[in-house]
Amino acid sequence: MSDQAPTVVALILAGGAGTRFWPASRAVRPKQLLPLVGEEPLLRATVRRVLPVCHPEAGKTAWGRVLIATGSHLAEATQALLPELPAGNLLVEPVPRNTAPCIGWAAARIASEDPEAVVAVLPSDHHVADVEEFRRVLGVAARAAGQGTITTVGIRPTHAETGFGYIETGKERGEGVRGEGVLEALRFVEKPDRERAEGFLASGRFLWNAGMFFFRAGDMMAAIRAHMPALAAGLEEIVAAAKRGPEAEREALGRVFPVLPAVSIDHGVMEHVETLSVVPGDFGWSDVGSFRTAWELGAKDAAGNVGPEKAVLLDARDNLILDLRESRGDKRVIALLGVAGLCVVETEDALLVVPRERAQDVKQVVDALKARGDGDLV
Repeated sequence: MSDQAPTVVALILAGGAGTRFWPASRAVRPKQLLPLVGEEPLLRATVRRVLPVCHPEAGKTAWGRVLIATGSHLAEATQALLPELPAGNLLVEPVPRNTAPCIGWAAARIASEDPEAVVAVLPSDHHVADVEEFRRVLGVAARAAGQGTITTVGIRPTHAETGFGYIETGKERGEGVRGEGVLEALRFVEKPDRERAEGFLASGRFLWNAGMFFFRAGDMMAAIRAHMPALAAGLEEIVAAAKRGPEAEREALGRVFPVLPAVSIDHGVMEHVETLSVVPGDFGWSDVGSFRTAWELGAKDAAGNVGPEKAVLLDARDNLILDLRESRGDKRVIALLGVAGLCVVETEDALLVVPRERAQDVKQVVDALKARGDGDLV
């Protein structure tokens, strides 16, 4: 594999809902905009991690090589969170159509200027503990993609997780990562049941699919033309309109995007590409899937509690307290006495108390609020 670093453009997908994080997460304030782990919102932490991969040269800015894809209802909040981002680098989807149209739109736009540029597709709402190793692994994946093979990063599993998809790996292809090489990606596997997940873990051949993809823009467009011709035609119409100016692009986007196939990039393209590579990653990755995860990743006191300094914690252990009120200047104090394993989440208009082991079920509260007509709270 060549040591020459390709031009890398990051595409960060930032349109999720995050209903398992109610009341912190709302329709117009999903989890990527929130500081669920530490003081920095997840989206901003994602951009910070990837900037040196996009533009490692000292003294040069990488913001021009970052694209953020989000929905129209989140555009203003996303731009406010990332004021350094050029306005034209915010890709605003008029309606959600899953990941293939979104990723294809970015690939088509980049390919029209530089088909050899490597696009790094990353989720916006994940946590990484070892940032330097993360950047190194991404560099390996970008160089692999720069050689013409669509590449993904797979996470080495630590347990038999049933909530993630998996990637089955084959033989080694090239440059090593902690003694392991860039590997063949044989197939993507949907979320398994417990028995299959345990078999995957025992085999040592499977990695968690974290939704990170790397490809030359021109290669992705060729794959979309081959496997999703209707999507390719729509994207080419949008890109052609963009060359006539912003107004023409907006008109074409509003007319064409809503009728593009609503398919994930995994199903629409990746499962049909003959040759794929995967780079194993081991950098303290988490998808921050619930308040339980926020507790696991948080800074704990001697009793295992995660919360603000002003909280009063008496005979309390292994609890999470999140104070996400916009106005924190008052003297309100959260006190826990004689309880363990709770998640306590406060916002301006809601309070959630849930056992940590039931944190995955918070979506039921959202469903109940909608059912009784309190949609303004979600």
